[in-house]
Amino acid sequence: MTERAEGLRPETIAAAHGVASDVAFGAIAPPLYLSSTYEFAGFEQPRAYDYGRAANPTRDLLATALAKLEGGAGAILTASGMAALDLIVSRLPAGAVVIAPHDCYGGTMRLLKAREQLGQVSLRLVDQRDGDAVAAVLSGAPALMLIETPSNPLLRVVDIAALAARAKAAGAAVAVDNTFLSPALQRPLALGADYVIHSTTKYLNGHSDVIGGAVVAADAEQAASLSQWANIVGCGGSPFDAWLTLRGLRTLFPRMRQQQANAMAIARMLSDHPAVSAVHYPGLETHPDHALAARQQQGFGAMLSFDLAGGAAAAKRLVAALRVFTFAESLGGVESLIVHPATMTHADMGDDARRVAGIGEGLLRVSVGIEAEHDLIEDMKAGLAAC
Repeated sequence: MTERAEGLRPETIAAAHGVASDVAFGAIAPPLYLSSTYEFAGFEQPRAYDYGRAANPTRDLLATALAKLEGGAGAILTASGMAALDLIVSRLPAGAVVIAPHDCYGGTMRLLKAREQLGQVSLRLVDQRDGDAVAAVLSGAPALMLIETPSNPLLRVVDIAALAARAKAAGAAVAVDNTFLSPALQRPLALGADYVIHSTTKYLNGHSDVIGGAVVAADAEQAASLSQWANIVGCGGSPFDAWLTLRGLRTLFPRMRQQQANAMAIARMLSDHPAVSAVHYPGLETHPDHALAARQQQGFGAMLSFDLAGGAAAAKRLVAALRVFTFAESLGGVESLIVHPATMTHADMGDDARRVAGIGEGLLRVSVGIEAEHDLIEDMKAGLAAC
């Protein structure tokens, strides 16, 4: 399928890229190449692959599939989502100004602040929905604008096309974290981004059994430069992880459809419950960014969060009462997970940063899986009854 079909729809690319591409035995499933090194054809005659850190056939197969799905010129696979972000950031010149959302993922903020403490970047955190605040940071000659939409954990949505246009006019490259939606529901490169970042651990793999990341570049030269840099620093993902992720990618679109439908049902139930003070899900018509999400995305995704009126004490009681939802970090798998951001995913932000971002003690974030909608609703009702 890899060579013989062009102009395919994304669903087909996800399901079939690399199928029946084995020239040795005609295997339907692509083979897994674990070799760390490759024989030269002769003196000064390297083959397409010579050493596994630089390139690997299995890794390249997944990279090509992701580039096609995102509409990019090339993709680079890394050992984790954080490594994907750092692949971009670590190439910046010393002291480069990096603009990031004030409410970005805790791990992202931790990495950027660590780079800043080493004097490698100058970090500017800003509410990217505030036009005046964005204008102020763009006046400081930024090198990179990082966009995270929908945001983690409050599901705020920002206008990628508008921000990208403003950032590029100021001379900054634009990278969008598309982990929450995947290319099944959002394609940032088509909206003006230079790079798309993924934690492939999440929806792309979909089964909570792989750690990995990816950067997709809109420009072929930038893709080649990133690939070279990944080889230099040695941050490439493992072939086995790439093989597993490609297998997970096969079901991306049907998984997302089921998970999204479940998420909408849960969000509507939560919005009517007296124990809940706020629900954060762009699919709800009451969400402040609903219209933007409907225009920019191809769906509303399967992530949501909600605030409990009873605060941290109520959150503790709710998670203790759940039986179908699992109290664990991460997201995007076929199983439903629930986390308490203030003490888990965003604990490293610190009290002040969480307060500014609006991450309260009663906030819970949910990654909705593919279980039966009825079971998820009844389990969440049981948790809420314990509040």
